[in-house]
Amino acid sequence: MFMRTRPSLSGFVEPCLPTAAARPPSGPGWLHEIKHDGYRMMARRNTSGAWLFTRRGNDWSFRFPSALDAVSSLKVRSCLIDGEMAVLDGNGLAVFSALRRDGRLNSAACLLAFDLLELDGDDLRSWPIEERKAALARLLRSAPASLQLCEHLNGDGAVIYEHAVRLGCEGIVSKRLGSPYRSGRSRDWLKVKSPTSPAALREAEEDWG
Repeated sequence: MFMRTRPSLSGFVEPCLPTAAARPPSGPGWLHEIKHDGYRMMARRNTSGAWLFTRRGNDWSFRFPSALDAVSSLKVRSCLIDGEMAVLDGNGLAVFSALRRDGRLNSAACLLAFDLLELDGDDLRSWPIEERKAALARLLRSAPASLQLCEHLNGDGAVIYEHAVRLGCEGIVSKRLGSPYRSGRSRDWLKVKSPTSPAALREAEEDWG
């Protein structure tokens, strides 16, 4: 169940959810990330262990042992990472069917981390997104391959989206520079999906089913 008040970082934190947009934002006030086709996942690490939680707070730690081990290996007392669990092909594209192929354990999956909410007891949610991502990059500098940084791009959103579609990506998520991390639906995060991506076609089939 989602928590609508500002939650304690010692428990489940409702993720920030991007708002669907018809086109990407333009101008210098945004950074842009590839939208990977996978499962939204929060990774928590503290002195008691490590866990992987879905966007609704379900514990899926047992499903992705390699990613869980990678989170456990981080040289920190505690952290809370937001990201997407995905299986990447040889071109670095997420393959959703590969992620779902094994019903319980999937050692091929990796967590593509794009935000850092807490580090060693410090709540980072009020930090500007670019500072949180810089801290995340430092944290993951020597992390195993099953825990990777989701890099971002600066530039015109429309151009980046066009290239993402050509590569076969699901789309992009654009995030407003200077914005804090807020749980729930946010217009500081905008998602634009390719209508021809496997994710969009899969969702269309589910709507008709």
